[in-house]
Amino acid sequence: MLDLVKKLLAKNDTGQASQGGAGQHRILVATCALLVEMAAVDGEFTSEERDVILHAMRSTYGMNGDEAASIMEAARAELKGSIDLWQFARLINEAFSEEEKIRVMETVWKIVYADHRLDGHEDHLVHRLADLLHLSHSQLIDAKIRVKNLKPASSRG
Repeated sequence: MLDLVKKLLAKNDTGQASQGGAGQHRILVATCALLVEMAAVDGEFTSEERDVILHAMRSTYGMNGDEAASIMEAARAELKGSIDLWQFARLINEAFSEEEKIRVMETVWKIVYADHRLDGHEDHLVHRLADLLHLSHSQLIDAKIRVKNLKPASSRG
């Protein structure tokens, strides 16, 4: 995943010099903000959902536990000051490949199924996020199927 971080640092559509760590931080906060919003949309932000987000931030983006927790807190603060999710999705769309955005959606599905059920608010938001990230319905469903196939046989959702 270090390649992803290097890519994030090198990308800059404005032609200006790379923003370095600040640019990387903004993109990771944006990604985490979408995940936190997904976790909280049903009115609960459970420890299981928090753990899924922290694990994703560590395993996908190569962070340690403290870095992941710091990014999550920054994401929560950004969400409080935002009026919609478009600003976060825009950063992700500029920095991530289609494959990387699909991985974000896989994490979204892991959050949805952390409590083994799909709430109506979650269903609405997951489709909205796929749209914001310019992913097709079939890509959304394929990500869902991959995540559900990872679940132990005793899990339902």
